[in-house]
Amino acid sequence: MHHDVSDLRRFYYQRALGRVVQKILRDRLTEIWPPGQCSGMTVAGYGFAAPMLRPFLNDARRVTALMPGPQGVMAWPAGMPNHSVLCEETAWPLDTGSVDRLVMLHGLETSDHPAAVLAEAARVLGPGGRMLVMVPNRAGLWAASDATPFGLGRSYTAGQLEAQMRAAGLMTDRQGVALYIPPSDRRFWLRSAGVWERTGRRIGRLLIAGVLMAEVSKQVHASAGPGVRVHVPSPLEVLGGIARPRPAGIRASQGVPRQ
Repeated sequence: MHHDVSDLRRFYYQRALGRVVQKILRDRLTEIWPPGQCSGMTVAGYGFAAPMLRPFLNDARRVTALMPGPQGVMAWPAGMPNHSVLCEETAWPLDTGSVDRLVMLHGLETSDHPAAVLAEAARVLGPGGRMLVMVPNRAGLWAASDATPFGLGRSYTAGQLEAQMRAAGLMTDRQGVALYIPPSDRRFWLRSAGVWERTGRRIGRLLIAGVLMAEVSKQVHASAGPGVRVHVPSPLEVLGGIARPRPAGIRASQGVPRQ
């Protein structure tokens, strides 16, 4: 089951709880990838990652928000040239190896073909490219609530998320969590969200976060094994273009074939 883009837009841009969630997740993203360090890079998002991408608009060479067809698409960002595009889940309109940083939010847990989505993500990542995946935490309150986008689709444990990345040829370099406040619109929780995030990061074993995060990179295996042959030219091959010495007394016309 997929999200509807109008519901996602309503949650993240019109609902107070959604705006708080947007800030929490975006702050965690920019801690890992400061926008200034992404200057001149190609940054993309898949699913509904548009709220996470705004900090990169000024410094990145190109920013693209990929939104899957079953979800729908919206123009983004508001009041600026459009950076969003509707795409197939397993066929993104991006060149192979063209993306330096990729954010996936509400794109994996609702996909009908998660392995194919991750394969497409691996395809577009370039050398040194990295992806940050955000998914609902199975043990958290957010995955059990139907009142937010995190209650739709599959939820994950940290081990399941890492295993799925590994199966796609992606190596998990860093794991984290976010969203310690409950999925509530009460003002107390909204106003104290920053405090709960800081507290949760210090005593994470006592508090359960709503979102799992994994920063991954593409595994590139060096060619090795008996099937790989290295050709080292022999001295005779190196000197193949040089005429061989001839014994004294033999005329040059006898030792060198005519052209």
